[in-house]
Amino acid sequence: MGIQAWDPALPNHDSIYAMMYPTMEGKTCLVTGGSDGIGYAAALELARMDATVLVVGRNAEKTEAAVARIRRETGNPLVSFLLADLSSQREVRRLAAEVKEKAPRLDVLLNNAGAIFLSHETSVDGIEMTFALNHLGYFLLTTLLLDVLEQSAPARIINVSSSSHYSAGNFRLEDLPRPGNGRSYQAYGRSKLCNVLFTYELARRLEGSGVTVNALHPGLVRTRIARNNGVLGRVANFFIGVRGVDATRGAETPVYLASSPEVETVTGKFYIDCRAVASSPLSYETGLTAELWELSERLTADSATED
Repeated sequence: MGIQAWDPALPNHDSIYAMMYPTMEGKTCLVTGGSDGIGYAAALELARMDATVLVVGRNAEKTEAAVARIRRETGNPLVSFLLADLSSQREVRRLAAEVKEKAPRLDVLLNNAGAIFLSHETSVDGIEMTFALNHLGYFLLTTLLLDVLEQSAPARIINVSSSSHYSAGNFRLEDLPRPGNGRSYQAYGRSKLCNVLFTYELARRLEGSGVTVNALHPGLVRTRIARNNGVLGRVANFFIGVRGVDATRGAETPVYLASSPEVETVTGKFYIDCRAVASSPLSYETGLTAELWELSERLTADSATED
């Protein structure tokens, strides 16, 4: 049975989390997209559990301010930040090197950074932006950090996906890196399906290593996920704000997967509301998971030779 969801009407938030989760003292957690939204809320809760938390953000001023708030609210001095634009493969590689230099061990990797791009944008590497950030950012950072995760085992990898993966539309691997193929929301759904496919393939490859990997849907959360899209983005964020839950609620499942003893050995699952559920039928096609892995390796291989 999954853990009971936190009720925001309950009086003492700190004591509720203390009852639900054990201490994370001595554990190091890396949280991408940690300067606001779900990532910030998850980093805050992990810091409350005395974890060493590395917060990854893109904007220096915003990320530094977020870390200062976490330290102040939790009294945990072991919270710091690193900067990277995770749509850039060069920056992902630099980030991975900095993580290894700064953290001799890594117990939790929470891949959370992501966005919706309503216009057809490309990354600095010439790849459709939604796919570049939401999938290739996860893939490259994770594979670059696998050695330290395996050395730190038992360790956990958590990939924030979305229920949008159930309606990914026409899914053809060869179209994923190409800008302008299909509607923007479909591109987002396809990128979130890639998160699940990647999770399942990685779980198979890591079997017996002591490193688990799971994916999740956090719910419709009041974040600024469409902030990169001008007026259309502001409209989209308004409607998300009206219908969505707050980021603390959205962070429940990532925090659960990062810390709960219930899932210490569970791997290769998809979670909603702290419970394993079935993902889309397409996500279970093992041939497709392997093909996506091979495509991802090809698309990130060229940057390996860059200085």
